[in-house]
Amino acid sequence: MFHLRAAGVSLVLDTRGTASVLHWGPDLGDIDLSAPAFVPAVPPSSIDVPLRLSLLPSLAEGWSGRPAIENGHGFRTAEAHHQDQTLVVRSASPDATQEVVTELELTPQGVLRVRHRLTNRGDHEIVLPSLDVLLPIPAEASELLDFTGLWSHERSPQRAPLRHGIWSRESRHGRPGHDDAFLMVAGEPGFGFRRGRVWAVHLAWSGDKRIWAERSALGPSVLGAGELLAPGEIRLAPGGSYETPWLVAVFSGSGLDGLSDRLHPWIRATSPLSLPRPVVLNTWEAVYFHHDLTVLGQLADAAAEVGVERFVLDDGWFTGRRDDRRALGDWSVDDTVWPDGLHPLISRVHARGMEFGLWVEPEMISPDSRLARDHPDWILDGGAGPTWRWQRTLDLTRAYDHLLERLSALLSEYPIAFLKWDHNRDLLTPGVAHRQTRALYRLLAALKDAFPHVEIESCASGGARIDLGILPLVDRFWTSDTNDPLDRQSIQRWTGILVPPEYLGGHLGDGVAHVTGRTSALGFRLATALFGSAGIEWNLTRASPQEKADIAAWIAEHKRLRPLLHSGRVVRADSPDPAHLVHGVIAPDRAHAVFALVTLGTPAAALPPPIRFPGLDPDRSYTVRPIGVPPRTMQDAPPPWLAAGEVTLPGRFLSEVGLPAPLLTPEQALLLELA
Repeated sequence: MFHLRAAGVSLVLDTRGTASVLHWGPDLGDIDLSAPAFVPAVPPSSIDVPLRLSLLPSLAEGWSGRPAIENGHGFRTAEAHHQDQTLVVRSASPDATQEVVTELELTPQGVLRVRHRLTNRGDHEIVLPSLDVLLPIPAEASELLDFTGLWSHERSPQRAPLRHGIWSRESRHGRPGHDDAFLMVAGEPGFGFRRGRVWAVHLAWSGDKRIWAERSALGPSVLGAGELLAPGEIRLAPGGSYETPWLVAVFSGSGLDGLSDRLHPWIRATSPLSLPRPVVLNTWEAVYFHHDLTVLGQLADAAAEVGVERFVLDDGWFTGRRDDRRALGDWSVDDTVWPDGLHPLISRVHARGMEFGLWVEPEMISPDSRLARDHPDWILDGGAGPTWRWQRTLDLTRAYDHLLERLSALLSEYPIAFLKWDHNRDLLTPGVAHRQTRALYRLLAALKDAFPHVEIESCASGGARIDLGILPLVDRFWTSDTNDPLDRQSIQRWTGILVPPEYLGGHLGDGVAHVTGRTSALGFRLATALFGSAGIEWNLTRASPQEKADIAAWIAEHKRLRPLLHSGRVVRADSPDPAHLVHGVIAPDRAHAVFALVTLGTPAAALPPPIRFPGLDPDRSYTVRPIGVPPRTMQDAPPPWLAAGEVTLPGRFLSEVGLPAPLLTPEQALLLELA
């Protein structure tokens, strides 16, 4: 028996017979592990011993739910040992031809990580149908939250009760996809951002996967996840091994924000970023494929004038790439557009004090490209099936050396500080997602090793590949292809449960959003893009002098606040009116905070609910004052505290009672600084 404890979380593992997780959740304190406190009764019409949910549950032990290994015949614990906060359990099949080593790590932040490694100890090949990680959850965790979505509308939440049976979400995109379940949360009914006990799992993997919750009529409920393997995809020769992705599991006794309170510090400790995060201008929505040194030079000048720190040249710079129907794979600079290469543009960018970044899409190939004509055998599935965005997928296992050489040549010739790494289609080829994902990880690692100064952004048609498997290899996620602030408010809110804000790119777009066509006020766009890794996706040469002045002021404000924004605790209030959102970031010492009051639509009442500021120090006094571009209101008189310009009150009052809200019109945001 083992008991691990960290940050208010306990993990109890019984290694007798078949190793079983007896408890994962709130800290149990000091307990007598020899007491029979975890042994259940034996019900009628069942197996004649207490049912145990082992690390590798199967029919052999009476578990008739989804097994950890399809066609598994029951594993027995052979050995277990404990090192620091990690438990390692070795189990063997009855005939000793299969061995599974399970690692369970409880981090100092209270995050539980679990993975299996199966090794073929027999004399014959093994075809592995599945190998998943399952964890028990208590009966009160009877309401589920996970996510769906589509292009430019990622991470849309959906909730349902956990009934008898399986709620299973599968991704068959060769990437997580825009409809990725992302994070599966089971909690007490009615849990919110600040209330309720919740248990959540995320699979740290960038390929095909499945994640599920199951409630059995036999009693146990579980959360599980694993790589979704195609038939015959994993074949293990004698001595060969397969290792599952890490299952990242988190318990919170204080709602969804409690998950972030564990995940964000853990991610910051294990995948640290270079701070401060530079303000970016990306050229895509500014010029699309219209690459011209004069036009882009003027855009660079305008970017520098407002305070941009990194200028990123998007799609259209390489040979023959005048639209999205050709040239992917031909990763050399187009000498008809750039007769002197990218050097003149980069020199201008550097002269204005900015770094230079470049867009690439190495995993894809256009049928109309030199690479496709020279190496048709490098196209997955031989080019069968439909194209997607007029492109196909490159077999990374065959093209690996070529891609490493081409990208290395670019990074050696040009002083590039940043790669926007895109992935604009599903694979649609069965049985290749595992090797394709592993090759991607290997390629990214090789580039990071050879060019440690180059940062990489994971973009997949926007936010279709945001996961903790690729996170250690990248420095930024492109959260979504939409820059519409109304959509971004929801996307950023839900993505931010798992991923800290400094990893999530959020850009100021044009007044008329290019994806939705919706018109939005500059202040709303600025407030939305303030939180996170901020940037601009707009042709600033067409902005008015007043707009440029407001943008320059916003960037200056972001630079002043980003030490807080990129290190603080993210909090979100539970609002009785879905038209009103309140979210903020609080400094680790709780002396400083920034909050946003956001109106998504028409409020439910003439007087909206007060602005409550969760997470403040109850015994500290805070001065609350508005910052940024004032939002549009519809009111005969503002609340007196806002008319006065500031108010000073105890944190306990601001959290429990709050401040009267101004009457913002729909699609507006009020920024408030507390210090």
